[in-house]
Amino acid sequence: MHVRWDVGAAATPHGQLVFFAEFLAATGVFERWVSGCPLEYRSGNAPDKRDVLGTLMMGMLAGHRRYAHITALRGDAVAAQALGMNKVVSEDALRRALERVDETASTAWMRPALMHSVREALDKPWVLDIDATIKPLYGRQEGAELGYNPAKPKRPSHVLHTFWVGNLRLVLDVQVSSGKQHTSGHARAALGRLLDELGDKRPAMVRGDSGYGNEGILLELEGRGQPYLLRLRQTANVQRLVARQFARQDWSRADNQGCQMVEDQLQLHGWSKKRRVVIVRQRIRGGIARERRVDDKQLRLELAGPSVHEGERLWEYAVMVTDVAYPIEAIGQLYRDRADCENGFDELKNQWGMSGFTTQDINRCQTTARACALTYNWWSWYCRAANPSARMEAITSRPLLLAAVGKAASHAGQTTLYLTPMHGKASILKSLIANVRAALQHVRLTAEQFKTKDPWAVLMRYVSDKIAPTLGPFRPPDALPATG
Repeated sequence: MHVRWDVGAAATPHGQLVFFAEFLAATGVFERWVSGCPLEYRSGNAPDKRDVLGTLMMGMLAGHRRYAHITALRGDAVAAQALGMNKVVSEDALRRALERVDETASTAWMRPALMHSVREALDKPWVLDIDATIKPLYGRQEGAELGYNPAKPKRPSHVLHTFWVGNLRLVLDVQVSSGKQHTSGHARAALGRLLDELGDKRPAMVRGDSGYGNEGILLELEGRGQPYLLRLRQTANVQRLVARQFARQDWSRADNQGCQMVEDQLQLHGWSKKRRVVIVRQRIRGGIARERRVDDKQLRLELAGPSVHEGERLWEYAVMVTDVAYPIEAIGQLYRDRADCENGFDELKNQWGMSGFTTQDINRCQTTARACALTYNWWSWYCRAANPSARMEAITSRPLLLAAVGKAASHAGQTTLYLTPMHGKASILKSLIANVRAALQHVRLTAEQFKTKDPWAVLMRYVSDKIAPTLGPFRPPDALPATG
């Protein structure tokens, strides 16, 4: 092979970004986001805010986690042209630009943009999942405090309180807090504000783990008449409740996962009233392993059978507090469905860089976290428009729908982009892009007939109708009778 450098060629490794750029342009969401940005410059040599925000979005689409990684995009003039940018700005220009946006202005700009990316898809009943995830830090950033950090103990961190559309894997909001503010009490105000903003599009149910089953969150939800399903910590009083229930004979029939349910009333210490609780138990039949540390150094794994003595049974149990009107047989499955949102949290943190783009001040961390969530929402809608029958994570969708060698050639004032996909499933690319074009054609036709229609809302309704047969409305299993 003979090698020659061609540093001046108009080429890009993300050739299929042109289709995503068309998606953003036809729906108007990127232009809306840019125009609403409060960034202002006085110098004539300063970069355009479209270049700043486009660079940030390109870095997130490329899977970057640090500002320094932006350097890898500096020579990609083709992708910049596709997004209507003049150039890709440097990492320093990007950091300084975000520093000029104060906390109040950032919140007033980013939160409505996130809500706009989701709101019109919330006509069908849906579930609001809430959770907190840890962002480890490795410097002296603002808010870097020692708090709950099971993965990296004694490592300072930030906490990302995330509000999630469980059915669709879409982000409603992200709140970045210091490492010690990991408890649900620090997300209570944000939760109440979000429910108020949703208005008539509130969720059918709010779901959370044991960190949210406390009096503060319960009162916040009950004061708004919001149904909930929250797990309780296994405190001494909860354990005594479980011990009393195991002797009952009215446990429900085991469901597909082998879980049985029974309900009771419980008032824990600090609660203002009694509430309905559901105890879920599942028999452990084998494959038990216990890990323990010997002399605080060596780990030892002890394998055991299904029981210590013949005739004994081992049970795994959980206690949920709820006021939903669904039958008790559906409660176990409703909470198990929360495992899907855990996959989404992992995707945002490890595949989209929400735990990256760290700066000394927490304000820019907050802005980039919301910008990451917004880009994630746009890309999720794009992927569902391309493939309504299945959900694709970034680790598989970006190489398939974004990466392709593209070379631009200009002649007579017209630019042609030649794409060479390198993916092993390149044979299905044309059909996926055709699905996106069909969705955008529907948006354009609707916009021509109804001038006041929001193109993004039209797209969300179109895609929602496509995925509705696979998603289905939120309700208990059809085999279970409904309750009043």
